[in-house]
Amino acid sequence: MTYPPADGNQDPYQPPQPPANDPTLQYPPPYTPPTSPAPSSGPGYSPTPGYKSATDGAGYPPAGAGYPPPSAGYGPPPGYGPPGAPGYGAPYPHYGAQRPTNGLAIASLICSLAGLVTCISAPVGVVLGHIAKKQIRQTGEAGDGMATAGLWVGYILSVLSLIVIIFYVVVVVWAIADGAAGNTTF
Repeated sequence: MTYPPADGNQDPYQPPQPPANDPTLQYPPPYTPPTSPAPSSGPGYSPTPGYKSATDGAGYPPAGAGYPPPSAGYGPPPGYGPPGAPGYGAPYPHYGAQRPTNGLAIASLICSLAGLVTCISAPVGVVLGHIAKKQIRQTGEAGDGMATAGLWVGYILSVLSLIVIIFYVVVVVWAIADGAAGNTTF
């Protein structure tokens, strides 16, 4: 393909060229000042009757020439209260107070998690979790999820603690039995 095209059409991939300058057009048009004077400064201007002009006062109406009092007019549309009544009505009531959380459920979860460090408090967390679940069923308090979590963590840590204790007992019994047989290798 050759540029520009041989058929004389403009190449569609080239940006358009600006038109040639026309000496008869001027852009922007020359500024022409307004021919009429400003409303407050021209000759023949007279202030509104009953008001002071800017030269002899502040432009206030004469004393006693105030506006007439507003007429009673129409009342509010039917179905609406008088002006000043609350526009949106009463706020929505709360859907119920938040239920208190069962304290034993919290204690169950804390004791079960403390069983990671102490290995003794995990069974205490299991007992507290069962008591908390019973109380929650009776009273309707919140905290069922915490009690369940305390039970799960407590049971898992209790089982792991039992496995570790059984392992230590087996190792100690094996060491005592091996030592009693006289198989010492010093």
